[in-house]
Order: sequence, then structure tokens, then C-alpha cells
Amino acid sequence: MERERFIRLIKLSLICILAVAGNLLLGNFCVYFMKFPLFLDTVFNVAVTFAAGLIPGLVTVLLSYLVIAFRNNSFSPFILCGIAEVIIVYRLKPAEQKNKHSGETLVSVFAKLMVLYIACFLAISVLGGMIDFFFYGIWSNPKLYFSAEDAFKIGLLRSGIPLLAMDILSRVPVNVVDRFIVVFGGYFVSRLIVKLNK
Repeated sequence: MERERFIRLIKLSLICILAVAGNLLLGNFCVYFMKFPLFLDTVFNVAVTFAAGLIPGLVTVLLSYLVIAFRNNSFSPFILCGIAEVIIVYRLKPAEQKNKHSGETLVSVFAKLMVLYIACFLAISVLGGMIDFFFYGIWSNPKLYFSAEDAFKIGLLRSGIPLLAMDILSRVPVNVVDRFIVVFGGYFVSRLIVKLNK
């Protein structure tokens, strides 16, 4: 029994480490190579949460942000977005179905993933905007890089809306696409993880 637990712990540790590498590679590939105005740096956080549960998902988030902090030599408050997303995914993820070939199951899984997508999209847009507002606006921390939502802020600044609303709304166009890929992509990657982990 102890041996089985140890083997499971080793497998989960390897999955988390590979997921961290996947987050960094996919995020860097999209931003620096493909020049997509998306983040896509949490797909594997979501995949691990779908496949292995809350604690491995949170471990993947923490390890990902530790690597980013080490690489950039600075703390990222957006770790709160990663933690919030993993908790939302864990709470709203589709339950495992025994009969996977039924059409009703596919429809219900799709419906639950859509609800999860909407919840993540709204939560990450609001939380990310609030973090941006306080961390860069109120506390005047320097922003080290130009990110996807900054392009939308320029247009919103001209409309004269309050800064907090601007920080939240500027994330909406990015997160509409980004969270869809993260939730659905993370779900399909998780199915692969489950198959390989059997």
C-alpha cells in the first residue's frame, strides 16, 4: 500500500513538473514566436486539475509562478488568477462518466465546460483587472512588459471611463478567446493525462 502511494506521488510530481514546462513553452511560443495577443499560460494548470484534482492543480500553479519569478527576478501578483482559476475548475468540472459513448454525456460535458468557461472568463477578467489596477496603478509598480490587454487600454483611455473599469474591460477581448482555449484545451489534455496515467 505504501509503495502504491509512493508511486502515485512520483507520477503526480512528474505530471506537475511536465505541466509547468508545458505552461512556459506554450505561453512563450504564443507570445514571442506566433505573436498571438493571448496568454495561454494556464492550459496545463487546468489540465492537471481536471485529471488529478485540486492539490496537484495548485502545485502546478505555484511551481509555474516560482519559475516565472526566478526567470524575471520579480514576483507576479497574477498568481492569484491562476489559483482562482484552478479552484473554479475544480468546483465546476464535469464529473467522470462511466458511459462515455452516450450522446447525452457528450452534451452534458460540453454544457458544463461552457459554464466553466464563462465562469473562468468573468472571474479572471475581473480579478486580473483588479490586480492590474492596484499593483500597477495604485501601488505604482513598474510593468516589465507590454501584454495583450495593454493594446485595448489605449482605446478605453480615450473614452474617459474610470481606471478600474478600464483595467477590467481591457481583459475581456483577450479572455473571451484565451479562456475558451484554456478550458477546452485543458480538458482534452487532461483526457490524455488520464489515459497515460492508467
